[in-house]
Amino acid sequence: MTLTLTKPEITVKPGGRLHENLDTPQLVELALRRGEGRMSEHGALVVETGTHTGRSAQDKFIVRDVETKDDVWWGPSNKPMKGGAFEKLREDFYKHLSTLDDVFVQDLFGGSQPEFRVGVRIITELAWHSSFVRTMLVRPTADELDRFSADYTIIDLPSFRADPERHGCRSETVIAIDFMNKLILIGGTGYAGEMKKAVFTVLNYVLPRQGVMPMHCSANIGPDGDTAIFFGLSGTGKTTLSADASRTLIGDDEHGWSDTAVFNFEGGCYAKMIRLSAEAEPEIHATTQRFGTILENVVMHPQTRALDLDDASLAENSRGAYPIHFIPNASRENMGPVPKTIIMLTADAFGVLPPIAHLTPEQAMYHFLSGYTAKVAGTELGVTEPEATFSTCFGAPFMPRHPSVYGNLLRRRIARGGVDCWLVNTGWTGGQYGAGSRMPIKVTRALLNAALSGKLKQAEFRIDPNFGFAVPIAVEGVDGNILDPRATWEKPDKYDQAARGLADRFRRNFTQFVAHVDESIRAAAPPGMFDA
Repeated sequence: MTLTLTKPEITVKPGGRLHENLDTPQLVELALRRGEGRMSEHGALVVETGTHTGRSAQDKFIVRDVETKDDVWWGPSNKPMKGGAFEKLREDFYKHLSTLDDVFVQDLFGGSQPEFRVGVRIITELAWHSSFVRTMLVRPTADELDRFSADYTIIDLPSFRADPERHGCRSETVIAIDFMNKLILIGGTGYAGEMKKAVFTVLNYVLPRQGVMPMHCSANIGPDGDTAIFFGLSGTGKTTLSADASRTLIGDDEHGWSDTAVFNFEGGCYAKMIRLSAEAEPEIHATTQRFGTILENVVMHPQTRALDLDDASLAENSRGAYPIHFIPNASRENMGPVPKTIIMLTADAFGVLPPIAHLTPEQAMYHFLSGYTAKVAGTELGVTEPEATFSTCFGAPFMPRHPSVYGNLLRRRIARGGVDCWLVNTGWTGGQYGAGSRMPIKVTRALLNAALSGKLKQAEFRIDPNFGFAVPIAVEGVDGNILDPRATWEKPDKYDQAARGLADRFRRNFTQFVAHVDESIRAAAPPGMFDA
């Protein structure tokens, strides 16, 4: 049996079975029959991903060739692979594929706005992986499927083992992207999120050429049609704060901003499950009790099939993939109007940043390029005190082009639409982690509501002496003391010391961008940052 890709053809094992575009019940049935997972008491498919319970960032490569050599921002997030090594890798992938008894194919779209979507053919050796991508990406209609043409092909083979010497990679695990030949090879990992993020990387590469701003953000729409987008790294509240019962959810993770819309790249959600609470996040929790949800590395009782979402013995990064329509207030179109408000979320564990600050367009680009948050003690091995983390564009691992490409796109779109930009600290107040306390969620929601309604713009503001942005002095329903972080510290001089230290961290991080931004962006940096 022969399976035709964009190019070339791949031969499936004689007598092997080729499963094309099966729907969810068929794939779940096959996954159970093949022993890939088990059914929970309420119908979710529960699977384990093995050694890899998250992305293998150090094993991701991009083929360096005449097309990419000047377009890709080469560095820790975008490591080069030689074309010759990729050719050997591709040859060995095809050989391995031809030994499999079952091969699963899904033809899907990355992107909900038809003018800017990318057709992707995903070939997997696992039925549950096929169900995962069918859940996470945008499914074609029957008519679209009949005339489907793949722009890119992904081959995902967890049982493949790479040879670093032969394939020019780091280990037996490999994620290799060939933009010229539009082929992505994923091997040696059972973590399904690699496929989702490979499509996101492709869209981050192709859409800027079309003037579309790709974004690692959540997005929702207010009752008056006002779209808001929420940038933020893991742990900052991106998913939680965008899940607002009074607003319509566009999506929780990946979006594009075109001239006419904000559109979801995906058709599903991929939420963290560990310690998920029915009280705190009832809509997401409800998805764990529905057929069609895939639960990764969630502990389940072997006899009763009851889930234990608090048990991290399989993984701290346990995940659930479910169709976005499982969320009651989700947009049917996966799209909304161009945004009126941008929220940049940070969890400042140093207790320095105010709970909310208004940003100029230049300051917004500065903080977008910085992508700041902070890790706290216990989140990772070896982290014993707050640690600053900078991930440019709030998603450096998925941004193939230079950050200034995305930053300039954002700046132009902010200016064109007169968009309001806010920096929101969901981290600590009254001192750093270990001394202060976490910012109360009710304060964050009150400030967000004021910002999204437009009322906060009418407040009186002061200019923060350390970072130069505007901070409201008083907001109805919010204790005025919490708006001034210095006033919440027991020893203000200790705050001043911590603030200078954080500003210095910003300065050191931003040196990599100085040559790529104009004077107006440099002027938007914390005061004195570029003094001789």
